[in-house]
Amino acid sequence: MRRPAAVLFDMDGTLIDSEKVWDVSLADLAAGLGGVLSPETRAVMIGSNMDRTMVLMFDDLGLPHDRLAMEEGGRFLTKRTEELFREGLPWRPGAADLLAAVKEAGVPTALVTSTERALTEVALDTIGRDFFDVTICGDEVDGRNKPLPEPYLKAARLLGVDPADCVAIEDSPTGSASAAAAGCTVLVVPCDVEVPIGPGMVHRESLVGVDVPALGALLDR
Repeated sequence: MRRPAAVLFDMDGTLIDSEKVWDVSLADLAAGLGGVLSPETRAVMIGSNMDRTMVLMFDDLGLPHDRLAMEEGGRFLTKRTEELFREGLPWRPGAADLLAAVKEAGVPTALVTSTERALTEVALDTIGRDFFDVTICGDEVDGRNKPLPEPYLKAARLLGVDPADCVAIEDSPTGSASAAAAGCTVLVVPCDVEVPIGPGMVHRESLVGVDVPALGALLDR
């Protein structure tokens, strides 16, 4: 059985159940802008980066794309989410055990998230930096964010591995599309939204019981 050349982990909704935190900060931003974020737009935001989130927010509230207002909205969202992150982040089922198993097996790892670096650093206080050989954040891919393949391609480049030999673990349609486009085998564990299963994707209800041999078996499918 093959071992993955690397395991590439998404963060929000995959390792930690942080989408519930984003629900609060996004609702607070929408209220500050004089509106209420629709459930449909909130669902589309899952897995997106800050720039796209602001566009979706302003479109949903019927607001013009005023650059300064959108930048201010992004700063508010980052600050509010950071406050909530510091209050504690719950693990997704099985995620902590899988991280430990991959680390113990000596398989290279990357954290590949659409969240910006500043917030990711706060989240890593909970997750643990030592689990990852590299971390790629949403503001570090020159605007080529998920669902484009660049975040996962960059992670593979930094690790010196072929994406085709990697397993990516994702929870959202946006992230799963990014990893699949990069050529990874994608283990999809949905959190808050359904994920259509496409080529190169395998669906699982949770990470409970997943270990390195199980990830290797995905490559042999």
